[in-house]
Amino acid sequence: MTTPHVPGVLTPAQVEQTAASIVAAQLPSGAIPWFEGGHVDPWDHVQAAMGLSAAGRTAEAERAYEWSRTTQRDDGSWAIRYDGDSITDAHTDSNFCAYLATGVWHHFLVTGDRTFVETMWPAVGRGLDAALTMQRPDGAVVWASANGNLVAEALVTGNASIHLSLRCGVALADLVGSPRPDWELAAARLRHALDEHPERFVDKPHAMDWYYPVLGGALSPASAAARIDARWDDYVVPGFGARCVVPNNWVTGAETCELVLALDVIGRTDEAAALLASMQHLRDPDGSYWTGLVFDDDVRWPVERTTWTAATVVLAADALSRTTPGSDLFRGAGLPSLPRDWKVDIPCTR
Repeated sequence: MTTPHVPGVLTPAQVEQTAASIVAAQLPSGAIPWFEGGHVDPWDHVQAAMGLSAAGRTAEAERAYEWSRTTQRDDGSWAIRYDGDSITDAHTDSNFCAYLATGVWHHFLVTGDRTFVETMWPAVGRGLDAALTMQRPDGAVVWASANGNLVAEALVTGNASIHLSLRCGVALADLVGSPRPDWELAAARLRHALDEHPERFVDKPHAMDWYYPVLGGALSPASAAARIDARWDDYVVPGFGARCVVPNNWVTGAETCELVLALDVIGRTDEAAALLASMQHLRDPDGSYWTGLVFDDDVRWPVERTTWTAATVVLAADALSRTTPGSDLFRGAGLPSLPRDWKVDIPCTR
């Protein structure tokens, strides 16, 4: 398989080195922690696995997905945090439960391996069903469950990501011959909330809340472009990347590369490539990536090189280079379309 690369920004050898830095942190169990010696969370673990798939490290990616399959709890959820083999935060995050569907669909796009999908399908289904136990009657999904009690707040980023995962889940369901129209309805209700009812979500100053509805496919092309334009100057720091939080003078690599992916979704590939180039100051000589930089002080913070940052760099390079079949993921390849003109609330049928 050809390695993703972006001429003038990243060579194939550099992308391979970045993938190797992720593998170096992977535990014997298959889990991929934030960094060597760090903790594991199920969402960033899947993101790291996706980066490995895109870089051609399919065996290591499948070891990561096997960890997800074997650590899933009886109710379909995963804990929020693992340190080694121990659960150190047993609460449940709805987006963490749903994201396995995105990762499995991505791996299928890259490899075409139906046997892998059939192995992972039960875990995908249970994960999405667990996430949807947290969907409110208004369509939004609350972000967490603590000690069996739902946390009331719904987050924009998490819901946009769940929207993408539901669409991936519907595609996987069709692939294995087990349609799930309830997931399609849940995705439509969620999309309606994101499109038409921002008041249903907690308003946060994070870049993710700005671009993730574009990345998660929850907006029409015109609305997506308008959303990016509206806050561009607030979040993008020329020559450095994207701020994580406004107004902090702190740029982060993963957020910058997710914005690259969002720009690619709306066809702004030149801007996306320039943005990918602008965050290469975070690259370490070993191919890993520092999480962020406080650019006024020229200080890297936090002082860690994260696997999920490295993985998102690889995914951005793949999307821009159109190298693997998985490069189309965030552009919605093979995913079901949902109506874009909901005018009234869709009633809850759960």
